[in-house]
Amino acid sequence: MTVLTLGVHIVDVLARPVESIPQGQDTHLLEQIRLTAAGAAAGVAVDLARLGVPVASAGAVGGDELGDFLLMIMARHGVDVSGVVRKPGEQTAASILPIRPDGGRPSFHVPGANLGLCLADLDPGLLTRARVVHLGGMDATWGLHDPAFHDLLRAAREGGTLVTMDLLSNMPDLMPATRAFLPYVDYFLPNEEQALMISGASEVEEAARRLLEEGPGGVLVTLGAEGSLVATASGTVRVPALDVAVVDTTGCGDAYCAGFIAGLLDGRDVTESARLGTAVAARVAGGLGSDAGLDGTTAGELGLLHDRAGSAHGIEGI
Repeated sequence: MTVLTLGVHIVDVLARPVESIPQGQDTHLLEQIRLTAAGAAAGVAVDLARLGVPVASAGAVGGDELGDFLLMIMARHGVDVSGVVRKPGEQTAASILPIRPDGGRPSFHVPGANLGLCLADLDPGLLTRARVVHLGGMDATWGLHDPAFHDLLRAAREGGTLVTMDLLSNMPDLMPATRAFLPYVDYFLPNEEQALMISGASEVEEAARRLLEEGPGGVLVTLGAEGSLVATASGTVRVPALDVAVVDTTGCGDAYCAGFIAGLLDGRDVTESARLGTAVAARVAGGLGSDAGLDGTTAGELGLLHDRAGSAHGIEGI
């Protein structure tokens, strides 16, 4: 295991293109329906595995058929799921995503077993043995809002483990508690709305600066079609998005995290790793689901894609 993704595990049911919800008992014919492993931990794990990075995942699913499916599909993609616990009597988290023609993704969601994940469900050795631990969705895993878990993160980092963190929701009530994790994180990767809510800032550059003061070595704020903002002690850098035809934006944030982590493991610096994250997210945006477009694609190939696109768009001097 090189990477451990820890946190939220979800089954996504996606359908496209959906222009409206049928009235009564009417039926609309669609082009595509998929079921995927998703969530801020499971989605990142699958993307890393597809990029050729050895990865394990830890979290909680129910004792139901959705849990069976989620573990099966993750294992099929090459993820070690031995750290995912089953919660009898609870439902596996799931989302129904009717994807609009422009790639937008309204959702219907059941949080399920993710809410019951707690410190007792974790094998501490998984964290200390990993080169990178990715915390995926700490805003939705309330059982890990525990000082003893912070101590475990501190011990892992002291042993050389790198810790990255992304969030799941944009719910204002869940944002403040996530600040407690920032002193134990090397790289924090929120989206723009999350960064503004947590920091209390009115614009993204100030939000990134404030979040850096909480302890991370780097803050990477994803900005959708505007790319991302990379902030470190050396300053801030804008990394533009790639110009691609968007089919579905589901999982683009998870794909960015996976590419960023793969870049760090490949020896790239923070900005170059963010560019790789951008390339992975662009590939995923071109298909349906959080792992779309990554079949048979290596991180190196995607990095070359972004390098070429960056030269064409004049961003190599960033």
